Amino acid sequence: MSKNPLTDKLTRGIVIGDGAMGTQLYQHGAFLNTCFDELNLTRPDWIERIHSEYIEAGSDFIETNTFGANPVKLVRFGLAEKCVAINTEAVRIARRAAANHEVMVAGAVGPLGLDNPLPTAEQAEQSRAAFAAQCEALAAAGVDFFLFETFTDVAELLNAIEAAGRYPTIPIVAQLTCTEHFETPFGTPIDQAIAQLSACEGVTAVGLNCSIGPSDMLEALKRIVGSTDKPISIQPNAGLPRRVEGRTLYMCTPEYMAEYAKRFFEHGARIIGGCCGTTPEHIRQIVKAVRPLDRAVSPKAPGKVVVRQAVIEPAFEPIPLADKSRLGRKLAEHKPITCIELTPPRGVDLSRLLDNARLCAEHGIDAINIPDGPRASARLSPLVTALKIEQTIGIETILHICCRDKNLIGLQSDLLGIHAVGLRNVLLITGDPPKLGEYPDATGVFDLDSVALTQAAFNLNTGRDIAGNALPQPLALTLGVGANPVASDLHREIDRFRLKVQAGAEYAITQPVFDTEMFFAFQASVEDCAIPFIAGIWPFTSYKNAEFMANEVPGVVVPEALLQRMAKAKTAEDAKKIGIEIAHEMIATLAPHVAGFAVSAPFGNVRLALAALGRLHL
Repeated sequence: MSKNPLTDKLTRGIVIGDGAMGTQLYQHGAFLNTCFDELNLTRPDWIERIHSEYIEAGSDFIETNTFGANPVKLVRFGLAEKCVAINTEAVRIARRAAANHEVMVAGAVGPLGLDNPLPTAEQAEQSRAAFAAQCEALAAAGVDFFLFETFTDVAELLNAIEAAGRYPTIPIVAQLTCTEHFETPFGTPIDQAIAQLSACEGVTAVGLNCSIGPSDMLEALKRIVGSTDKPISIQPNAGLPRRVEGRTLYMCTPEYMAEYAKRFFEHGARIIGGCCGTTPEHIRQIVKAVRPLDRAVSPKAPGKVVVRQAVIEPAFEPIPLADKSRLGRKLAEHKPITCIELTPPRGVDLSRLLDNARLCAEHGIDAINIPDGPRASARLSPLVTALKIEQTIGIETILHICCRDKNLIGLQSDLLGIHAVGLRNVLLITGDPPKLGEYPDATGVFDLDSVALTQAAFNLNTGRDIAGNALPQPLALTLGVGANPVASDLHREIDRFRLKVQAGAEYAITQPVFDTEMFFAFQASVEDCAIPFIAGIWPFTSYKNAEFMANEVPGVVVPEALLQRMAKAKTAEDAKKIGIEIAHEMIATLAPHVAGFAVSAPFGNVRLALAALGRLHL
């Protein structure tokens, strides 16, 4: 472990916390009127077992059982003089559980339990002294960072942060709780509160925990993400508590929590865990859901090969874009492009897909987009599909190459093979993690990300392989990349887009565009990157389809106004008509600003895609 493991882990990607301690102790048989913190001294076996279960589930850190181990709370149980012993033993128990695991120990510190905000200077000083006593014990015992959690009052949390400030080498994660009205229980809007905490020296990450369930927590995250430039921590309850036959139960299933964990990640959270009611099984499912997403998008994930950092001298001059393919020539000559996406079949029968490709060719479409295992599905080889289309129909294809399923050797072999069989247009993407699909336990390789793959393909276009060896001749692949103008972490998306262009990208195809203003803002932010955009278009087929795109497809934003328009459809035909109208409006608005359009064919309905482009009428 490094000297500052939390900071190190946050620079590499997502950090997964543990779940509830109190509710787990309750399940082990602790009485509600017990001082749970004293169990460090009386039942260390219970505490260590719970820690071990969270470590086995995949947590990156475990919290000491010290939420209420400050002198003010302990005095109610006649235990104030045991403050140091309780905190010290809590860290020792956590360290024993974490032995032989790369797991951090967080010193959990909760509020003092006051009924009102701190009204006097004397009370403020008393609170700082109480927090100082607990932080001193935790620091001396060797915690990796302080985790201040479930604070209801910003002033009290600021006092706790000040008390911990005497240990500048120990990071602080500062978390508030909030109501369903997105305020602290004392009425401070959470975006203002988070901004206050972010300004504090020594605070490494800020966030929210407890009180509300995953759905409200997601809305809260959306409200605070613009209020801080620090990593955000999100740890909701497993739903709201319910009393069932005298027991307090939390009703969110592990799978439900995991689904929201993905959304937390997509909206910018970088520390994700759970609070009351969250069990090791909840954490296990969160890890399975979020880890692949993080590895798929993080260029700094352990083990990732960052080819773009290598400087390789070209062996040949790259072949000009106009000489690579018909698509390349139209791009070079600034002529409008149209392409339609056709997904390879689940079986081996290509007849329907070829009929659809033929229909596209007959209506003047320039190329067929061939995705590679969209949403981590297993389908006929996209390379074979593209080859069959070009050989049988004569229309060009844009073959997606994703980093999920092959290591860097396999990806390079594929790029060489693609050129050898006469295919020329590729779209280089990171790919959807296996967790999104029907094979969630499959291994995602992700040796490269889309930036590194673009660099590798560019090197091949200059006659050098990944290792820098000279090839007999250069490849002539047009290099396309993806772009997401509505990414939750837009700064990161812009930075990565610039890296793709620097690596050799020659054009970009965007995610489906439903918000043109967001597209124009993204385009303006990268106007110095001189490659053309092909805008993604998705014609809705129904309100349900629009709702699915809005809520279930990562990287897509559907404005509420469009959902309301789709909701007005009375029949299936009405819905398709409205969906095409919306697509026409998107195309008309974007056309003067883009190189062309990549239209999806929802559920294989090519006629709908052609209608969206105005090539036929339904």
